[in-house]
Amino acid sequence: MSGETATELVLIRHAPALTGARLCGRTDVKADLGDTARIAAVRVLAGLPVRLIVSPAQRCQHTAQALWPDREGALDADLWEQDFGAWEGRPYADLPDLGPLPPVDLAHHRPPMGESFADLAARVWPALNVIADGGNATIVAHAGTIRAALSLALDSLVSGLAFEIAPLSVTRIARLTDGAGWVVRGVNGQP
Repeated sequence: MSGETATELVLIRHAPALTGARLCGRTDVKADLGDTARIAAVRVLAGLPVRLIVSPAQRCQHTAQALWPDREGALDADLWEQDFGAWEGRPYADLPDLGPLPPVDLAHHRPPMGESFADLAARVWPALNVIADGGNATIVAHAGTIRAALSLALDSLVSGLAFEIAPLSVTRIARLTDGAGWVVRGVNGQP
């Protein structure tokens, strides 16, 4: 891969979400932006965006504004977090334990009236390809969105589920311009 050109996507998970210990995928909650030193360090780690693309969730928009107050990010609704349907807003303690499911079953498990990780990936993958068509970009989004991006880069739906994505972490993937696919350049980078 040495010397090959690529389009890089820098993916940043939003700052810690103020969920009140409840599951919030599509539930629009604010982010805790109090750790200004960490935000400044993530800004340096991520670098200045060539283009800035942001999930419409307020936690993502506010994180992007905190990272680059002088930049306006383009909103992309396809980058929203997974819709957990009837599970949205429920305390974590009240959710079913899906840990025993094999990875392929977990990827296709759909909460009532929600979407599965496979559904999320089917929404996110085309959006990432369109973004990459426009050149290098920085994306502020969600853990599920970043896991879907990793699944795309690894060419394996279930592989993305193996990653824990920390708030205010930086993940880098790149699409090779010679048509050889995607590569992972770094996951969960933190200052």
